[in-house]
Formats: sequence, C-alpha cells, structure tokens
Amino acid sequence: MKNPIARIKYKMVLSWVLKVLVVQFILINISAAFHAYKLTHFYDDDKVRNLKPSSGTFFLRTWRLMVGKKYPKSLIQYYPPGIYDTVQFSTRKGINIEGWWMKADSSIGTVILFHGLANNKSAVLDEAYEFLSMGYNTLLIDARAHGNSSGRASSIGVKEGEEVKLAFDRVKSMGEKNIILWGMSMGAVMITKAIDEYKISPQKIILEMPFARLQDHFRARARVLGFPDEPFAFFVTCWTGIEQGYWGFSHKTTSYVKSVKCPVLLQWGALDAYVLRKETTNIFKNISSGQKTLVVYEQAGHQSLLGADAEKWKSSVNFFLQVH
Repeated sequence: MKNPIARIKYKMVLSWVLKVLVVQFILINISAAFHAYKLTHFYDDDKVRNLKPSSGTFFLRTWRLMVGKKYPKSLIQYYPPGIYDTVQFSTRKGINIEGWWMKADSSIGTVILFHGLANNKSAVLDEAYEFLSMGYNTLLIDARAHGNSSGRASSIGVKEGEEVKLAFDRVKSMGEKNIILWGMSMGAVMITKAIDEYKISPQKIILEMPFARLQDHFRARARVLGFPDEPFAFFVTCWTGIEQGYWGFSHKTTSYVKSVKCPVLLQWGALDAYVLRKETTNIFKNISSGQKTLVVYEQAGHQSLLGADAEKWKSSVNFFLQVH
C-alpha cells in the first residue's frame, strides 16, 4: 500500500511544481512584455514627467515594479547660442526628424552628431561646438521619439539607422565629401547599423560607449532596476523584437561593425555601469577597418566623455581626425 500512495503523492507534488513553473513562466513573460514596451516608448505628458518614483501606495509601487514605469519624452533644454538653422527630414513612414545645422567659418568637413537613448540633440551641443572650433560644420539630429522629432517608439538603434542615412544623404547632397559621423551610446549603435544596412560611406566615425548587443543593454537596465540580469534581459529582448517587428537577438553592434571599412575612433569610460569592458573589447575586435583606435577614460562612466575629461577628449579626437 505504501508504494502506490507514495507514487500518488509524488505525482501530486510534481503536478503542483509544474503548475507553479507554468504560472511563473507566464508571469515572467507578461512582466517582460510590459517592460519591453515601457523601455522603448516615451510620453509627452506632464503627469508622466512629474511622477516621482516613490509616489503612490505600496501596491501601486509594486505594480510599477512588475510592469515597468512610463518614461517621459526628452525635452530640448538648451539651444545653440550662435547662428543655426533648423532642418527637417521625413522617414519612409512619415516620422518627422529634426536637426540643427551650424556652419563653420571656413569648413574642412561636416560632423553629424547623434545623441543617446532618452536624450536629444541639445545634450551634444558641447561636442558640436568643439567640432565647430576645429573647423567642421555640424548637424545635430534628434532620433525618432526624442527631442523635437515625432514618434513615440524607439527601436534602440535598429530603425534609427534610417535617421543616420537621411542626415548623411542631406549633407552629401550639399556637395560635402568629408563627412564624419559621431555618436554617443545609442547614437553610436545607430551609426554602425546605418553603415551595415544602408552601406553609407562616411570618411571617419567616432563611436562613444555603444552597447555590444541589445541583450547586453537590457542586462544593464536590469542592474539599474534592481533585477537579476537574466532571465530579465533574455525575455525583454525577445518581447522588444516581437513588439517592434524585428529579431531582438540579432541587434548586435559587434556584427554591424564588421561592415565598417573607414577609420574608427572607439571611446569608452572605465567606470561605465551600462556598457562593460568586455562589450567594448568585442566591438573593437570586430571592427573590420585596419585603421581603428580605442581610447579608455579611466575616470569616466556612461556620460559625456568630453565633460569627464575635456583635455583627453580634445587631444584624442584632434589626433584621430588629423592622422586619419
């Protein structure tokens, strides 16, 4: 009698464990789907903008932790103090992209600048003015769903390659031959994606702190949110691709840079909590160009490297532009 009873109990326990695992799997996917949506959408809403992380009841805060919080669309906080023109582009799907064009007195080329995720072109004005002082025209771009560009959804660099191509083609149509692309974080990823997908051919590119893979980016977001890296990053990457219409696991800067043939300056801060050293090392290793340079800022995190160490940034960028 004991054996049949033991088998029944074993089956009951096994059934209960399986049900618990199925429920957990469903809940993880529901949570991941919500986070994937919230982490890629920005809201131009004062209620969202003014919402404090600690506001609401305990249950409301717990719910936000489960499904993620809404993020406000970045606002333009600073405008160029000098003369500039506002330019407009339109994507194939009718998304309006805004940029600022600033002309150097005696230009030796043009630098197109692309900001990071959840930021906008006003955040890279300091870099733009450094390039202006070097004699380059500058074009600063708001990616879709950022700043004054339209749209609410960001693909974190996949579809934004179109913005890079539009800006590149506009400058090229003006007769410019010396076109340099500079990007920070997501902006750097956008550049590599555009080169890989659209086969644009800038003379040089400067990449600052790009993530190696979308999954690595979400691992970093998990660390910031206080979640374990995995399985959060795996499921959010999967659901981001489903919601955005692409395969999230193929979004890899390490793959895109294999198409880069021009001179490359890759820069990274050793204290970066979002992009790890091994990601930067892998990106650098995979760059096809034989003219590539890696510069590490020992006291910088995921921030403006110009702001972290102005002298090192100026000397590194100047040397790269002059030598190559």
